[in-house]
Amino acid sequence: MNDTYRHKGLRRQLSLLLKGKGIFDVDVLRAIETIPRHLFLNSSFIEHAYEDKAFPIGAGQTISRPHTVAFQSELLELKKGEKVLEIGTGSGYQTCVLLEMGAKVYTIERQKELFDKTKKFLPTIGYDTKFYYGDGYNGLPVFAPFDKILITAGAPEIPKALLDQLKVGGKMVIPIGDKVQIMTLIEKVADKRFETTEFGEFKFVPLLENKEWGD
Repeated sequence: MNDTYRHKGLRRQLSLLLKGKGIFDVDVLRAIETIPRHLFLNSSFIEHAYEDKAFPIGAGQTISRPHTVAFQSELLELKKGEKVLEIGTGSGYQTCVLLEMGAKVYTIERQKELFDKTKKFLPTIGYDTKFYYGDGYNGLPVFAPFDKILITAGAPEIPKALLDQLKVGGKMVIPIGDKVQIMTLIEKVADKRFETTEFGEFKFVPLLENKEWGD
């Protein structure tokens, strides 16, 4: 499938829409304008790829609304070269936004179907990173600490293992709650000391803990 001038024009319109909704980080907006979101979707949704909507991607998961992706990315306040742990690879769209912003991304996915599909797909459109198959609740302690941690699924509580893997001075963005989540920014101001800021309601698929991988 091609990435046409029409698609690029639609991405420009989407970027302007997001700016109108309060997204001002130029690196986030540039990433949204660059990444061909239509390539991440099932063919039945392609005509709607640049609307601010979420769509199913299989395995009971969704590709988040562009505004949600942009909002989470902006909260991270990423600097080029920072090491980011992403919990929930999904379609890989959010992964690509982080890569476009210059991050070194380690991404975990627990759904085997999505892990295999995304790991194969992203390099075909020019994106490659470090993919891991496993339980995001556990993080990746062998590569810790991380400058930033991004959770792309709703969590009933903050996983302690992830707090431990966050660098002092680092930031974690996590949607907390069951049916509806509160977008939450956690800043690690000292070892074992955190500051928390809430940013309103969002809706995510749940972050699953201690399940059989691939079910």
